[in-house]
Amino acid sequence: MTTPEPPQRLTLFDLPLDVLSLEPVLDRLGAWVTDPVRAPHTVVTLNPEFIVQSRTQPDFVNAMQVADLVTADGVGTVWAARQLTGTEVPRAPGFDIVQGLMQRHGPRLRVFFLGAKPGVAEVAAQNAARDYGIQVAGIHHGYFDLPDDQRVAELVRESRADLLLTGMGAGRQETFNQYWRQVMNVPVMIGCGGVIDVLAGTADLAPAWTRRLGVEWIWRVGLDRKRWNRAPRLAQFVRMVRAEKKRLKK
Repeated sequence: MTTPEPPQRLTLFDLPLDVLSLEPVLDRLGAWVTDPVRAPHTVVTLNPEFIVQSRTQPDFVNAMQVADLVTADGVGTVWAARQLTGTEVPRAPGFDIVQGLMQRHGPRLRVFFLGAKPGVAEVAAQNAARDYGIQVAGIHHGYFDLPDDQRVAELVRESRADLLLTGMGAGRQETFNQYWRQVMNVPVMIGCGGVIDVLAGTADLAPAWTRRLGVEWIWRVGLDRKRWNRAPRLAQFVRMVRAEKKRLKK
């Protein structure tokens, strides 16, 4: 399979954003996964929190700037792209990407589950193997400190995984994937946030209607007390976009 032509790439707050809908994203990642060369690629699913958080984390910014593919994870990113560039960017959320890859490639796909609390990744891997027929290349929780990074990266390398799901929280997962990409040498490495928890059944996927409308973040923040601290970041994001739009008009 040949890799499709590079997509149109926008810039939002010095961060890249590729104009690709879900199916072309899956085509591109599928080409990387099945390429015998097995070159490493990193994938970022950009949401408003990433943009706000990156303002104070240079390593996070770098990891996103050099990522091979950056998709619009949520409606906030789509809105910002429309406001600042006039471009309609389709959404390609992290869960949909992960599920789509496993559905498409099934037993031909070796997946390493890296993240979540101890025990959660094991359940996620069991469920994914049952539901999609994928091969479990390896499992490791996400609760380890920087001194253990190399050990974990070498575990991933030895697994010969085709797909690495890294769920260690915004910033940490992207910088880990970028810093250790040559060591791990996985064709597709994606920072997937809470996807491992969803696969394990320890977190709920937003209802289908909220996902169709692109407002699942309202559902999540509204119903989950642990997410209430995210509301100020979303408000800050709106202010950032409005200020940038005003600056660009000058």
